Amino acid sequence: MTDIELVAREHLAVAVEAPHGRSAAMVAQEGPLRQTVLALKAGAVLGEHNAPVAGSVYVLEGSITLVSAGGRIVVNENQLALVPQERHSVEASEDSVFLLTAVTETHLPA
Repeated sequence: MTDIELVAREHLAVAVEAPHGRSAAMVAQEGPLRQTVLALKAGAVLGEHNAPVAGSVYVLEGSITLVSAGGRIVVNENQLALVPQERHSVEASEDSVFLLTAVTETHLPA
């Protein structure tokens, strides 16, 4: 079992001191499921990257913005949002920590 609150606090402390302003730890992995705690200090950006097959973000502390060609989605503390199904970036307007849940593949019956 993982204490998400403890992991979040630890990684936010690292992110605030890091030159690039971010820190992350994978906290669960099983088959195509990945859950990662990501911390960003205020003003930090995760550059544009591809979307997982399916995913969501749950903000544990702070506020982040998902930015894609489809627009901007602001996700505040204790809010859950689906990850855009297109290339996107993530911006932190304040010191923030979120839980990313991602499905990396699907196996559909033929």
